Amino acid sequence: MKAAVYESFNGPIHVKSIPKPKLRHESSVILQVMATGVCRSDWHGWKGHDDDILHHGLPFVPGHEFSGIVVEIGTSVQRIKVGDRVAVPFILSCGRCVECQAEKPTVCLNQSQPGFTMFGSFAEFVEVTRADRNLTILPKGVSFVEAAALGCRFTTAYRAVVQQGGLGKDMFPKMSDEDTGRIRRAVSNSLMDARKNDGKVICVFGCGGLGLSCIMIAKALVGADGAIGREIVREIIAVDVSSSALDKAMELGADHVINVRELGMKDEAVRQRVLQLTHGLGADITIDAAGFPSTCENAVYTCRRGGRMVQVGLPIGDKKPLIPMGMVAAREIEIVGSHGFNASDLPHLLHLVDTGKLPVKKLVEKETSLVEGAKVLMNMDKESPIGMTVITRFDETANTCRL
Repeated sequence: MKAAVYESFNGPIHVKSIPKPKLRHESSVILQVMATGVCRSDWHGWKGHDDDILHHGLPFVPGHEFSGIVVEIGTSVQRIKVGDRVAVPFILSCGRCVECQAEKPTVCLNQSQPGFTMFGSFAEFVEVTRADRNLTILPKGVSFVEAAALGCRFTTAYRAVVQQGGLGKDMFPKMSDEDTGRIRRAVSNSLMDARKNDGKVICVFGCGGLGLSCIMIAKALVGADGAIGREIVREIIAVDVSSSALDKAMELGADHVINVRELGMKDEAVRQRVLQLTHGLGADITIDAAGFPSTCENAVYTCRRGGRMVQVGLPIGDKKPLIPMGMVAAREIEIVGSHGFNASDLPHLLHLVDTGKLPVKKLVEKETSLVEGAKVLMNMDKESPIGMTVITRFDETANTCRL
């Protein structure tokens, strides 16, 4: 099969012919990749920043945002069938460890991650472990490109906004009794909190792919709680240094934007502007989707008393944020980490796409080939496209490579 392979960190990524994966586990399936996104996390892995890839060793195949068709199943796989169109979360939890048993699969002690702990989806075929537990069959109305676009940025944003951000799920369709019971238990406190007033104000710091996805998820919740006649999200504020990113944020659903550059890159000015927009109270939920010290600090300073700050952007650089813990204690601000996504919640996210409430294709900038996708990944330190690139063509001429 053809795959994009790098043999040294920060070295060239070549499309080569490598052996097609075989079923190594009875719970695995072989997936024909139909679409795979190019994500900055893949760039970090290629640069040598990811411990899992360092542990795996080189050569390596990147890619973790993907969808495809099941072409082979392991002997213990029962729910997933050959020919199924499926979406794949980037965390494949085990279901057996103490964290999974506590219904916390995003921090599974034995998690696998395509593109990090194993060869990824920049290839024609990929093995996906723990298939019955983690794969979701696509609704007929959701394309492979849309499913791949959910990938890590939308799923990560969903968890940050809806779950860790403390919002409810009354906008979703009826699920099975088992699914409903599990989900209601997991978010009951969040739902009750969302019903206490006429909607939350959310402030998102950083309008890259993840931040824009957070805005789109939040927008999908505006006016969503029709059963109780109230909104879950009332207003969305977006903060960034880029005018083009803020223009995109407005297009995708932000109600207000704050251009940090126009404020002289001064944190205090940013904080005061958020307070002005929130009548001096601060935002109910602030989200650092960028990972810079300033975005983290500003998200804490602009959080309302009794509010919640969600750290979902991965830290960048050696400088550490200075968190005013005295203020956090005095104002009873919750600081919550957010990582990944629970595979069992994919049906809810896919429903938002299927019903048009979450138009993920608005963030897809282009579909391209495997060769061009590898080039996009390598150029991410020189270019920061607002939209995402999705690889949908795997038919380039490839050199043979023995792995």
